[in-house]
Amino acid sequence: MTCSLLDCGTVEERDFEMSDFEGTVARWCPGCGDHAVLSSVQRLLADERLPPEQTVFVSGIGCSSRFPHYLNTYGFHGIHGRALPLATGMKLVRPDLHTFVVMGDGDCCSIGAAHWVHAIRYNVDMVVILLDNNIYGLTKKQTSPTTPQGFGTNTQPRGSYLPALDPLSVTLGVTNASFVAQTADWAPGHLYETLRAAYRHRGFSFVRVLQRCPVWTLSIFRTAVQQPQMTELLLHEDGIGDDGTSQLYKNHLSHDPADLDRARALARAGDRVRLGLFFHDPTRPRYDALRALPVHTAEERIATLNEELDRYAV
Repeated sequence: MTCSLLDCGTVEERDFEMSDFEGTVARWCPGCGDHAVLSSVQRLLADERLPPEQTVFVSGIGCSSRFPHYLNTYGFHGIHGRALPLATGMKLVRPDLHTFVVMGDGDCCSIGAAHWVHAIRYNVDMVVILLDNNIYGLTKKQTSPTTPQGFGTNTQPRGSYLPALDPLSVTLGVTNASFVAQTADWAPGHLYETLRAAYRHRGFSFVRVLQRCPVWTLSIFRTAVQQPQMTELLLHEDGIGDDGTSQLYKNHLSHDPADLDRARALARAGDRVRLGLFFHDPTRPRYDALRALPVHTAEERIATLNEELDRYAV
């Protein structure tokens, strides 16, 4: 039993094409890694048969946060750093919605950091995609929390003063984390398989996407793109599905995603780029499952709204 926005009842599965989820033409810069993520998301929505009227994308502010505009689904373009509480509220009131959150590194890891930490702990069922290009791109190259130490920006032209924040280590360090993965925009097969695994997990699925900015931070990931030996794939029968990416990246590491201590150690080691599922525990408690709200039909919602409005009638 699922509920659409207009009615509550059994919804027949429908087949979709990627084109069914195309919104307005994306206005990201040519070569921006966001394009690859958008394509993978559209493919996921079509393959998983997610009805557009039952799918919502929530974002904050930044280049990445234009995502809802480019998809033919429901979308909420929120304010800076507030995408996660918005999405949490939506999921609690409308548990039938397939909920996705798209944020940038500044959006999530700076002004939104407190919401990020508590959302991990709440473990509400949603897919959270962090597009990490290591810079405030939309506002023209300010240092972000994930900017590498020593990398020059318009706010710190002599180089970022502090070591970069590691989103994987932060997420893995929060109580009740349940799904933590990392992928890259230049590995489209791995990107898609990671998003699919994240969607199929019931809980807070955190996916960090290493994402190239062709204008401000292209040099940061250039070596990793040009030298595949710098990349190490985390492989396991309970990990990310292999679409052939393992043939391109020869460095493999067997890692059981149930091992939290090992996941934390792998996230801290900065000698190479690691792609894969770091941690997965589907048994972690979910706030939305423990505090489920009743789902009402459209008629019931309208009646409740009219009853509330009548209280203030003059």
